[in-house]
Amino acid sequence: MAATLYLDHRGLELSLQGKALVIHQAGEYQRSIPLNLLERIVCRASVDIKTSVLASLADRGIGVSLFGGRKGRLAAHLSGAGTLDVQRRVGQYRCYLDRSARIEWSTRLITHKLLRQQRLLQRALRQRPDRRLLLFRSNERIEVLRQRLLQEPFATIDSLRGIEGAAAHHYFQAYAGILPPGLEFTGRNRRPPRDPVNALLSLGYTLLHGDIQQAVVSVGLDPWLGLYHEPAHGRASLVCDIQELYRHIIDEFTWVLTRQRLLRENHFATEGDACLLAKEGRAIYYPLYETMMQARRRGMRRVLLYLARAWQAQ
Repeated sequence: MAATLYLDHRGLELSLQGKALVIHQAGEYQRSIPLNLLERIVCRASVDIKTSVLASLADRGIGVSLFGGRKGRLAAHLSGAGTLDVQRRVGQYRCYLDRSARIEWSTRLITHKLLRQQRLLQRALRQRPDRRLLLFRSNERIEVLRQRLLQEPFATIDSLRGIEGAAAHHYFQAYAGILPPGLEFTGRNRRPPRDPVNALLSLGYTLLHGDIQQAVVSVGLDPWLGLYHEPAHGRASLVCDIQELYRHIIDEFTWVLTRQRLLRENHFATEGDACLLAKEGRAIYYPLYETMMQARRRGMRRVLLYLARAWQAQ
């Protein structure tokens, strides 16, 4: 099964030897990995990669996510050409230009997002019966909003964003209530994240973004043109659209990491106002993230194939 290679040490050099990727550190051989076992490479630290290596990785459809700066923000994602069926992108553009189609697909997207939030709260109820009232009320309020999406025709994307925002308020209120005490989580904040939970959510969402961009390109869609998220300079709007369907898995993963104390206070560091997962913490996080995502990537690609074919036929 193809997987992701995480590189989080300075002084690494990547080269190719036959059909294998070879890793050296400070000139010393570390390991080699057959290319057919790789789907994506995540470079968290400074890594030396020749353009010929990048070209070979792209030719094989192996994505490369590059993080930059001390705060580890995703700076670039490189991927291969994906499928050469241009008609899929034509269908995507046609759907974007059709106002009613945009609203229809965006409504379906947010409806599914709310349903997945509800399912997480229902699973949480089995783990935290002591928070039953909070979880039940939040789930009930999200259900009212979801039913509005199912029953009312919406005239604008902005009206859908109002529903999504109201649901997010109830959802994160319940989410804060199931987290272990002492984590100082009162709601979502980012750029920078200011507490351990938000640090984990931001890292997880960033890695998820790279996974989705890889999948979007692989099925032949344009990652930059979304239906729910407006086009914006430097934003992969379709990736942001699809990410709404999968944010809940990062939320649940973060909850598991904190509930089971797999990551503790000493695994985090502060830089000014920012709370970040330190290198020791990332060494624990990456393998667990990879295990969690391996079973989900196939389902994610199936969803994207369904969308590509549906838009092409529309």
